[in-house]
Amino acid sequence: AHRDPSLSSLFAKENLAHMSEEQLNRYDRLINEPSNDWDIYYWATEAKPTPAEFDTDVMAMLREFAKNRNREQRLRQPDLEYLFEAPR
Repeated sequence: AHRDPSLSSLFAKENLAHMSEEQLNRYDRLINEPSNDWDIYYWATEAKPTPAEFDTDVMAMLREFAKNRNREQRLRQPDLEYLFEAPR
């Protein structure tokens, strides 16, 4: 599977407003401390186990978000109308 680079930004858009200050601090640490953004993606999609220090309620929320996001992407076909538009 290729990485959806907007996974954490979409998660942030939907969730940050509802998170406590402690959760915001854990989210900030999660997106800033790992040296590799791919690690966060792999943890969120459960391709790799999340290290204990990052396996928080916020990581659980991100994992759940990734599952729902993947389900949406499987259900929705890409927009292909542009392929059939008459040339102008």
